[in-house]
Amino acid sequence: MRDIWSFLLQTLTASGVAVLLLAVKTLFRDKLSPRWQFATWGVLALMLLLPAGKGGRYALLNWPFYVECFRSAFTGEYGALAHVTAPVPLPPLKVPTTIEEWLYFFYVAGVFFFLLRYGVSYLRLRFALRKGRRAKESRIRAVAEKYGLPLCPAVEVSGLPTAFVCGVLRPVLALPADGEVDEKVLLHELLHLKYKDALWGWVIALLRCLHWCNPLLRLCADCAGNDLEALCDQRVLERLEGEERREYGRILLGMADEKYARTPGTTSIANGGKNIRCRIEAIARFKRYPQGMALVSVCMLLALTAPLAVGAKAPVSNRGLAGFAAADLSYARTVSCTTYAGAFDAYAKAVLAQRSDYRAMCAPLSEQNALTELYSTAPVWTWEEMGLKEHTIDRWEGYQIYNLTQVEENAYEGVLALTLDQPPAGEEWSGLAHERWRVLQPLRVEWEGERWVVIPQGGFTAVQGDTRVGGDLNLPSWEYAAAAGEFTLRLRRQTTCWVESWGEANWMGISSYDTTPIPDGIFTGSYQQMMVADYAGPAENRSRYESIGVVYRPMWTGESRPELRPLVPPSSLGTEWNGSSNRGDGYAQRTLDYDWENEIFLSGGGGSGWEQIDLPAAYAADLYLNGERAAPLTLLPVEGGGGLGG
Repeated sequence: MRDIWSFLLQTLTASGVAVLLLAVKTLFRDKLSPRWQFATWGVLALMLLLPAGKGGRYALLNWPFYVECFRSAFTGEYGALAHVTAPVPLPPLKVPTTIEEWLYFFYVAGVFFFLLRYGVSYLRLRFALRKGRRAKESRIRAVAEKYGLPLCPAVEVSGLPTAFVCGVLRPVLALPADGEVDEKVLLHELLHLKYKDALWGWVIALLRCLHWCNPLLRLCADCAGNDLEALCDQRVLERLEGEERREYGRILLGMADEKYARTPGTTSIANGGKNIRCRIEAIARFKRYPQGMALVSVCMLLALTAPLAVGAKAPVSNRGLAGFAAADLSYARTVSCTTYAGAFDAYAKAVLAQRSDYRAMCAPLSEQNALTELYSTAPVWTWEEMGLKEHTIDRWEGYQIYNLTQVEENAYEGVLALTLDQPPAGEEWSGLAHERWRVLQPLRVEWEGERWVVIPQGGFTAVQGDTRVGGDLNLPSWEYAAAAGEFTLRLRRQTTCWVESWGEANWMGISSYDTTPIPDGIFTGSYQQMMVADYAGPAENRSRYESIGVVYRPMWTGESRPELRPLVPPSSLGTEWNGSSNRGDGYAQRTLDYDWENEIFLSGGGGSGWEQIDLPAAYAADLYLNGERAAPLTLLPVEGGGGLGG
């Protein structure tokens, strides 16, 4: 926790869990044994130790949203988020200047004050125990041997109301010097020693210090301490019979002293008069719980722990996020894009649906203030800015990310492509079915804190595409090339990715496209590639060539050039044929008995259903001329082969 808002998020999350546990414990008060009544607090301890809001998740209530609304309204600042990196406060690094910084300063000061107070209290107690005289261990040893319990050094100190164990690593059994300690009290403390309950006392005290200003969590800390004592009482009663149990209750009644109650690192049996009376009532209704209840208790704890620890993600609705315009952007900022595909998806759908709140989901924090100012006055994108006529984007066609590539450890780049249902301003349809207008924008996605954000790398550009050979010939592609004699082989590779957002088909077999972002989405993808041969020789040499063919296969980093299979034309396919596989390899044969152009199309193909970021390092290819293998080639990447227009 680095500021008052992260503390507020942490303590409110824990408070919601505390209310739930108090309700469950009340409901099952007579159903759960003291063992499981105390174990239930482990759920709260886990929530206190887990950073709240991790990955945009929340427990019970969407606390990140409420804290963000309050923070934004209180500070007027939108370029930050309540972010819990650790469940403990980190001291402020500068002198406070604002109200919220002073509040955090006082909170941290309070944590150190209570830690110091508990520490001094413990040290004073240890010093007092050092001044005590060594106790006779014969009775203590007899109790330990009778019940099979461990021993530790024992001292007698004047003024103690009761016995207790002090310390974890070097425990000491403290006994009152003014009277003889009953055997049942010794049994109680030796059981504390056996189960190292003094350690739980320290844990409870630490959590009490961290949330000293939250009365609900302080109440839970007190209840946890009481349950720890009730658990030890249960263990004592399980070893006693009949009249001894009633005597144990009378002994407790005489120890309702507050002097050493709540001292950390001790197991003082005198935890307050009111609590002593509650423990006596529990003793009066003591019963041995059946073995089957242990399994029921474990199942109940797991049913509580799993959903609370994992949490839930805030839903994203196409009908509005928070339901109120003033809260939409606050809500959107808390819906973290947990995958880079989800960030691309949120941005693309923000453009498709013209939703500023969707853009806020994946916008860097540095842009949130400007985004908020635009929200109430103008859309993030205008049609004029995009160079389009109004309503020309075909939102039901979805989007594609072309040539997705990883550029750094936590950064990816790609080109957003949206289909137009009308040509842009000043343009006309060509009338060809394979040509479609699209608007493009290069994007970069990178990791910021606990969320992926999108940073545009340029404006929108309208391009008329060519879809004759899979993919789009006029859109970005990578190129590999190698020359042999008068021919150069060129392979163009293009990838497209998208998050699947098509709904189920209706009774007419028509499915609709859902423009609701999927912030944890995973890409589905495809690739397309096209092999061509360029002729660079003199025109009079064309007559030398009757046919041209190629066999090729991708080579990955570290892979040596493989031997390719011969180009043997099947008799059933005639003189022209080509083919490819999902692995990216292919083959082709073309006759040259016509007035062929300098660019000869050889083969095209692709594959789908995967999300591949890595590009082949090269392509191995064998060039065939007139049916004979002319040259083995290694096609290497062409510099600048991934830009707009290829």
